[in-house]
Amino acid sequence: MKKFACLSFILVGLGVLAAGAAWAQETDAEGTKDHPLLSRMPGYYISRAENKDFDAHSFWIDGDKQVDVEGKSTHIFYVLQPNAKEPSRLEILRQYENAIKKIGGTVLVHDHDGSSYMKLTQAGKEIWVHVDAYITSQYNLWIIEKAGMEQQVVADAAAFSNDIRTTGHAAVYGIYFDSGKSAIKPESEPALAEIAKLLKNDAALKLNVVGHTDNDGTLEINMKLSEARAAAVVQALVAKYGISSARLKAFGVGPLAPVASNDTPDGKAMNRRVELVKL
Repeated sequence: MKKFACLSFILVGLGVLAAGAAWAQETDAEGTKDHPLLSRMPGYYISRAENKDFDAHSFWIDGDKQVDVEGKSTHIFYVLQPNAKEPSRLEILRQYENAIKKIGGTVLVHDHDGSSYMKLTQAGKEIWVHVDAYITSQYNLWIIEKAGMEQQVVADAAAFSNDIRTTGHAAVYGIYFDSGKSAIKPESEPALAEIAKLLKNDAALKLNVVGHTDNDGTLEINMKLSEARAAAVVQALVAKYGISSARLKAFGVGPLAPVASNDTPDGKAMNRRVELVKL
C-alpha cells in the first residue's frame, strides 16, 4: 500500500511537471526588442529581428501600385507563445492600424494578401509600417524610417577619368532627384563639382551626359524624364561651374540600358544614374 501511494505521488508530480513544461513561455531572441514606436500583440514573442541603418522595403499604396521606401529598417518576426490564445488576422491588423491612427498616421491599404500598409509623419520624418498577418500564429512587422543614404563611397574626378579612358564612359551615382522630377537636389553638389573638375583638368574632353531610370512608370515618361535630368546636369555645369555648353550634350535613354535587375530595390537604385560618355 505504501509503495502504491508513493508511486501515485511520483506520477502526480511528473504530471505537474509536464503541465508546467507545456505552459513554459518562450523568451525573445537574444538582443532583440520591440520597436519604440509599436508594441507587440499579447501572447507573442520575438523569434528574430533585424535592424539596418539603410535598406528598402516595398509598400502597397493602393490596390495596384507599389513603392519602394528606403531608410532605416526594422524587421521583427513574432511567434505565438505555446497555448496562448490565437487572434484573428483582422484583430492583428486592426490593432496596429488603430495604434497608427491614434498618433496621426493613415492606413494606405488594408488586408492586401493578409497585410496592412500604413504611414505617418513624426518630426518631419516619414515612417512606413507593414504588418503581415497572413498566418496568425506568427506575424511580421516592418518599419522603415524614410531617409536618404549617407553617401560613404564617393566617386571623384580621377575615377571618372580612369573609367572614361578605359571604357569610354563613367557612371555617376551622386546626383539626386525627387521621384519623377528633374530638379537636382542640393546634396548633388559634390558629384557635380567632381564632374566639373574632370572637365577642367582635360580641356579637350567633350561629354554626352546621359540620364538613366529604372522601369517604374511608362517608357515614354521615363525617356522624357531621363533626358530632362541629363539636361539639368548640363545646365548646372554650365551655370554654376562655368563649363562651356559646347562641350556637353544631354540625352536620355530611360530604362533601356540597365546595369542590374529591376526586380529588386537595390537593382533599381543602380539603374537610376547619370553616365558620362566621351564624345
